Amino acid sequence: MKRFAGALAICALLSAGIAAGALAWLQSQGVTPRALAPYLLHRTSGHNALIEGAGRMAAATLLRLDRGPELGPNLGPNFGHALPPLTVGAQPEAAPSAPGNERLVATVEEARRAMSSAVAGDIVTFLPGTYAVKGTLFASRPGTEAAPIVVRAAHPGTVEIEFDSVEGFTVSAPYWRFENLAIRGACRYDDNCQHAFHVVGNAHHFVARNNTLGDFNAHFKINGQQGRFPDHGLIEANTLSNTHARRTAKPVTPIDLVGASDWTVRANIIRDFVKASGDGISYGAFAKGGAQRTLFERNVVQCEGVLAGARGQRIGLSFGGGGTGKPYCRDRQCITEHDAGIMRANLIMACSDVGIYLNSAANTRIADNTILDTAGVQVRFATSSAAFEGNLVDGPVRGDAGGVVRLGDNLTTPIWQLYLGRHPQRALFADAAHADLRWRGETPWREGAAPGLDLCGQPRGARQAYGAFDAFAACTAAADGLTPPVPRVAAAAARPAVRASNK
Repeated sequence: MKRFAGALAICALLSAGIAAGALAWLQSQGVTPRALAPYLLHRTSGHNALIEGAGRMAAATLLRLDRGPELGPNLGPNFGHALPPLTVGAQPEAAPSAPGNERLVATVEEARRAMSSAVAGDIVTFLPGTYAVKGTLFASRPGTEAAPIVVRAAHPGTVEIEFDSVEGFTVSAPYWRFENLAIRGACRYDDNCQHAFHVVGNAHHFVARNNTLGDFNAHFKINGQQGRFPDHGLIEANTLSNTHARRTAKPVTPIDLVGASDWTVRANIIRDFVKASGDGISYGAFAKGGAQRTLFERNVVQCEGVLAGARGQRIGLSFGGGGTGKPYCRDRQCITEHDAGIMRANLIMACSDVGIYLNSAANTRIADNTILDTAGVQVRFATSSAAFEGNLVDGPVRGDAGGVVRLGDNLTTPIWQLYLGRHPQRALFADAAHADLRWRGETPWREGAAPGLDLCGQPRGARQAYGAFDAFAACTAAADGLTPPVPRVAAAAARPAVRASNK
């Protein structure tokens, strides 16, 4: 009864008592409660105390209806929620490396020399310890398909690299791989820690696997240089996060891909990418700038976890992002921002804006994703087109400004229900707000689906649940007796450790 009373109060405020008309108009305009709340705050600020108070109360009610009862009067929750240990993201087991010539390094200068003189087949292995790096480590010599150059820790959780620089690793040559590292931005000012990895120009066939990256604006920045683009990259089984809202007006997007094609972003955790300055808009990952055939699959994107409640707009995954200036586009025109992309079997949750945003993204396939506590999915502009199949969306799927939406068999929620506090898709789970994604009752099965792997890496047949997984228990590390890797490395007493710097 309380949520119905709150909904009616909001409708009365918006439409002078014509609740059904107000809901119909909001539905037609694509305005979700989480989008209307900050607008009301903005429009009522600077007026007398009565109007400001009414605006705050209305906004708080809208957010409670849309995002849950934990939101307080200042549009912030009482506490954030961390994800449980999962089988996606960085894992405590070492990623397999190709055989090669191992070069052990124990200081930053040794690592710098090993990387600058590396040849195909070299494996640069950091000895256990913490490495404080001022400046950039460059990967500018080529490996080969048969003999890549590998930079790694032998065991996850034993090596942390702290960068106090705009870019950590700058990769400009092909066939480099980075594995099992913990990499942290250690800048006093967030503007000065832009990227853990800048993959640029001729750095095709780049691989990052099983790394833990934290406290950067764009953990991975990928773009062309002098007409060359780093195509065919792989970002797999990494954990990307931030410990605080980024105090910067620069772009905040953990995976920021411009112009490069044929990239796969698979089985990563991307969370807590809050932009505290500038326009306040941030993305978990996007591909744009005339890129083609990007695959986002089996990722967990939690826009707001431990950093829940901040102001601003956070978007989960995107093809097109906020658009690209023509000089930076692959074709120098950006007729479309992205073409022939696939988003498949991702879990996207806790976003103050949409979970998926397509901006001038043609021929897109959106399949088998679970999207919870977001403003749904937006397909925008006539150059965007998308086919949807098998998705579970706690919100609407809408085409705006001519965007073409081809809906197959999906579960979605219309906007008008959100204003009444109704979330039938979210209610399918035991406790979606706390990432307890066990089915509350019967599994919502669908028939005739395409076989493949779910979020948890489990095979799926023709009968499968709507969304990214059949049984979320297979995604939890506890089910396999695993524990997540330690993001901050403490040297263990049982083994020798190194504290290295380049001073």
